[in-house]
Amino acid sequence: MSEYQDIRTTTMDVDIGFLKSKRGVLKLAEMMTLLVGFVCFIAASRSEHITATVIEFLITLFLLLMYLFKLNKKLTFFFWPLIDAFNSVFAAVYFIVLSMIALRTYTVTGTLVGGIVGFFSVVLLSVDSYILFRSITFNKPRSEIQHQVNG
Repeated sequence: MSEYQDIRTTTMDVDIGFLKSKRGVLKLAEMMTLLVGFVCFIAASRSEHITATVIEFLITLFLLLMYLFKLNKKLTFFFWPLIDAFNSVFAAVYFIVLSMIALRTYTVTGTLVGGIVGFFSVVLLSVDSYILFRSITFNKPRSEIQHQVNG
């Protein structure tokens, strides 16, 4: 082997502008409310609520990182804005039910606060899905739609 090996470096594009956009701020706000809800449910020792908030936090983190590193433009076998919109709708419905259960069955203040924060998450997820569904049209080329959704 030679002393100098062929080392290939790849660079990854980072879209810092996404974090400053409406959708980026919305994703960060969703993550913050999910994190606060997670902490509240940990304080109340409600494992079923903890699991739901952690799973949605991880899904939102995955989507945020995907948009941040522009992986949605490289992995084109899925229509990511539509997946994101469906995730937001299903998570909003799920968190409505979860928050109502938390508010009806609370015995510890952490469960009450977690249920209230869950409703804030529902509002943010609903706004996110509304923005996504408003910008998705099925008669435009995929690259144009993804640019429109991310901008």
